[in-house]
Amino acid sequence: MQELKIRNTCRLCGSRDMEIAFSLKASPIADAFVHQMDAPKQELYPLDLCFCNDCGHLQLIDVINPQILFKEYFFVTSSSLGLVGHFENYADNLIKQLNPTPGSLVIDIGSNDGTLLQFFKKFGMNVLGIDPAENIAEKANSQGIETIPSFFTTELAGSVKTKYGCAAIITANNVFAHADDMGAMAAGISLLLAEDGVFVFEVSYLVHIIERMLFDTIYHEHLCYHSVKPLVLFFKKYGMELIEVKYAETKGGSLHGMAQLKNGPKAISANVDELVRMEEQKGYDKINVYQRFYQAIEDVKKQLKNMLLKIKSRGESMAGYGSSQTCTTLSCHFEINVFFDFIADDNPDKHGLFSPGDHIPILPSNTLYEKNPDYVIILAWQYASPIIKRHETFIMNGGKFIVPLPTPLVVSKDNLDVWKNK
Repeated sequence: MQELKIRNTCRLCGSRDMEIAFSLKASPIADAFVHQMDAPKQELYPLDLCFCNDCGHLQLIDVINPQILFKEYFFVTSSSLGLVGHFENYADNLIKQLNPTPGSLVIDIGSNDGTLLQFFKKFGMNVLGIDPAENIAEKANSQGIETIPSFFTTELAGSVKTKYGCAAIITANNVFAHADDMGAMAAGISLLLAEDGVFVFEVSYLVHIIERMLFDTIYHEHLCYHSVKPLVLFFKKYGMELIEVKYAETKGGSLHGMAQLKNGPKAISANVDELVRMEEQKGYDKINVYQRFYQAIEDVKKQLKNMLLKIKSRGESMAGYGSSQTCTTLSCHFEINVFFDFIADDNPDKHGLFSPGDHIPILPSNTLYEKNPDYVIILAWQYASPIIKRHETFIMNGGKFIVPLPTPLVVSKDNLDVWKNK
C-alpha cells in the first residue's frame, strides 16, 4: 500500500500552475496515538501548502493514503466541546429554512457517530450516514443511525441512489476538505441530490485561519483550505451553484455553505458575491498573504520557545493540555514537546495512550492536581476559556496556564479576573 503521493494539480480547477506558499514542520499523522512509550518511531510526513495561481485555492500537496488516516479514528463528535449543541441548531435551522417533506432522505458524508443525523431523525427525516471509520460507524449503527462504513465515491453514490433514492439534504461537515479527489465527491453529490435538494457543508474558512492564527488546523487530514472564490468556480464545473455562504463559529471559525444543482429553485444569496469581493480586497487570491502569515507563525514560535526556555532554566515543571489533531501540529511545528512531562486530556478514550511522534503520556485532566506542574501549556488553545474556568482551583493553588496563541500569554491568579472579563 502506497503511503504518500504528491499532487501536481489543483484539486478544484485542475491547473498545474501551483507554487509552495509555505511549509510547516513535517509531523506524524495527527491522530496516530500509540499504546507504548517505547513504540517504534513514527513516520513524519511533509506539510507543504501549495497555492493555485489560476483559481486561488490553498491546499496540501502531500497526500497520505486515506486508508491509513481514516479506517481507525479517535475523534468522536459527541465528545467535542460545543459541537453537539451546534449540530442541534444546525438541524433545526435547516428544517425550518428548507421545510422538507417528513420522511425525506438526509445523508451525512463523514457522519462520525451520527450526532447530526440524530437531530434530523427527531424531525421525522429518513437518515443515512456514510463514514470510513469502521469503529465509529459501528457505534453509530448500534445507536440506531444507519451508517455505511465506507469512503464516499461516485460509485457508492450510485448504489445509494438505487437503494434509497435521491436526497433532499446532503451534509458534509468538516470533511469537505478531506478528499483528494474533490471532483469525484462533487460528482457523487450532484448525482444523489433531488432536483430541489441542497448540499450543505461546513469547512474551516481560510480567511479565519489567517486572521485568527489558526495555523494548527493544518494537518494531513485537511487537504483543502477553502475560500469562497475558488468554490464558486468549482461548483460550476460540476453542474452545481453555490447559493449561500455565511460564518459559523465552530472550529475557531468556519464557513457554512449551501449549494444546489445548476438553475435550481433557490435564489443565490448576495452573501456569495460579498465574500468574494472581500477576499479579493484582502488579497486572499494572491500568494503574498500566505507568505506573510507564515512569518507571523514564526514570530509567535520564537516568543513561545523563549518563554518556555526561561521557565525550564528555573527548574520549573511543565505539562500540556489537549491531544487533538490541532495539538499535534502546534507542538510539532513549535518544537515544544520536549518541555512536557505529560499531556492532560478530557477524552477518556485517550487516557493511557502516548502522543503521536514524541510518545508523551496522555493522562486524565485531574492529574494536574496530583502532579501539580508549575505551568500547563494549553495546546487546545481555542478552548482555553472553558479549560481555565474548569480548572480555576489549579490556578488558585498556584498553577499557571500558558495560552500559546494568538500571542503567548500566562494566566495566573494575579490576572485571572482580567482573563475572565476580556
